[in-house]
Amino acid sequence: MSIFNVNYLCREVLRDHAFRAAMKADPAKALAGLDLTDEERSALLAGDVGKLYRIGINGFLMGYLARFEVCGLNVQNYNERMRAVKVNEVGAPV
Repeated sequence: MSIFNVNYLCREVLRDHAFRAAMKADPAKALAGLDLTDEERSALLAGDVGKLYRIGINGFLMGYLARFEVCGLNVQNYNERMRAVKVNEVGAPV
């Protein structure tokens, strides 16, 4: 798994304006050269933050994807998708 790489990618959406523009224009092309698993890549392209969270991606960092409206995300659908994730009594995804 390349959980670190997805977390780093989310951070780069905040910091790197050129990368952010590439992600907004053509996310598939922007992700093409990155070391991601097929599962991570498809979840990112689908805006499936629930799945990404369940495999260990940081929810706070994924918020940058919604903030800058990349991968079909916005604040409203990000919140809806994250709230739909089932968690156990200590907040870990199940």
